[in-house]
Order: sequence, then structure tokens, then C-alpha cells
Amino acid sequence: MQTSIRSASLACLLAGVLSVPAARADDDTINPDRPNVANSSQVVGSHRVQLETGVQWDRQRDLEAHVRTLTTPTLLRIGVADALELRVETDGRTIEHAGDPASGAHTVSAGWADLSAGVKWHVADQDGMRPSVGMIAEVALPTGSAALRGSGFRPSIELPVEWDLGHDWSLGVMPGVVRDSDVTYGVFAASVGKAFSERLHGFAEVAAPQIGHGTQAIVDTGVSWLVNRDCQIDAMVVHGVNRQTPGLSLAFGVSVRR
Repeated sequence: MQTSIRSASLACLLAGVLSVPAARADDDTINPDRPNVANSSQVVGSHRVQLETGVQWDRQRDLEAHVRTLTTPTLLRIGVADALELRVETDGRTIEHAGDPASGAHTVSAGWADLSAGVKWHVADQDGMRPSVGMIAEVALPTGSAALRGSGFRPSIELPVEWDLGHDWSLGVMPGVVRDSDVTYGVFAASVGKAFSERLHGFAEVAAPQIGHGTQAIVDTGVSWLVNRDCQIDAMVVHGVNRQTPGLSLAFGVSVRR
């Protein structure tokens, strides 16, 4: 974990240095999609590049197995227009420790997760009670290690919708649909955010990353700290509320923008 903290500090320092020659007259700040399920409706903006990465630890226990999984979720966002960005996303390096509580047997497996590629379009700004709306269209590609590779191309569409509620509160919802091999399932997330200061923000969320064909459901909460307008660090804790979902997850990440 010490290595990840040092890497986050270095990334933020690098972002601060790189952002000096590209300084703008406005006061826009970085707006990452990580770490929770509900994404922002906003895009990074034309000629912007944003990297969002971190580590996530999941633990799932039942009578048959105890499984701990470490992933390195990473998202690269490239602004090609004021309202359009390209996206490349992956869970990155994945390490799984699985134990059999009955026999005591223990196995370790590691590999690389599949890549997803797609676009996000900022459809509309908030206007009164009409929310800010985005659309994300992606395709998961069978690029990962053999044990982690999905079957064929798996398209998905998500519609992040956000309201600025005033008094430093915000609300976001994100419905979606995913086609995976021969099954189709839904996605839904609802998140409430609170700005405690210009730098410190918090959120709480209920989400179903998969609805149908092994429904997954979670509640999560976390905080983010704005290091500077081009760098943000975050932390999140997640509780799974059914047997198909890891019972506990912890996530730590950093996002930088150029």
C-alpha cells in the first residue's frame, strides 16, 4: 500500500507541473468518473487527457470458498471535442487468492483483465430542474489473460444523469444495459454527493452493477480530495448486499489531467 501512496503523490506532483503551461483563464477542476459506479455526465473537454487509476481489494466469503481479489482499475479519457471524449478502460492487473475452508487448500492466480473502448457524449447541461445528461457507449474486448477473458465483443450503454441541488449537494443516477455473450443485463446506480469544502467531497451510493443473470447489489461511501485543479485522490468502502457480490471492498485511487 505504501507504494501506491507514493505513486499517487508522484502522479499529483507531475500533474501540477505539467498543468502550468496549459493554464486556462477559467476555474474548471478535474471531475473523475471514479471511484463509484455512477459516472459523471461531464466529459474532459477538447484537447484534454485524463488518467484515472487505483487499486481495489475485494473479499468474498461463503461456506465453499474464501476469495480475496486485488485489481488495478484504470480509465483513460481523451477529449476530442467540447462534448465528446474517447475512453479506454480496464480492471488491469488482477490477483486472486482463493481458499477452501473445509480442506485448507489455497490457490493464487493472476492475469490481465479485458480492455473496454468507447465514447462519452455530454448531451445536455443542467437547466433548472432539467438535469445534466451524458451517454456512454463502450465495447468490452476479449484482450485479457485466458482465465479472465470474456467471450467476444460485449457492448454496453449507460446514461449518467446529474442534478446540482444547491447548498453543496448533488444527485446522480445512472441506468444502463450490457450485452454479455448470450445474456443481457441491466445496470443502475444512484449517488448523493456533498461538498464539505472546496477540496473535500463525500458521497454515498446504492448500486446494482448487474441486474439479472446473477444480480449484484452494493452500497458504498467514500471521499475525494482535490490536490489541485488537475489532480484528485479518492478512497471508498463498499459493502455487498447479496451472495453474488463481494462482502467487502476497499478502493484507493488518483486521477490526473493534462
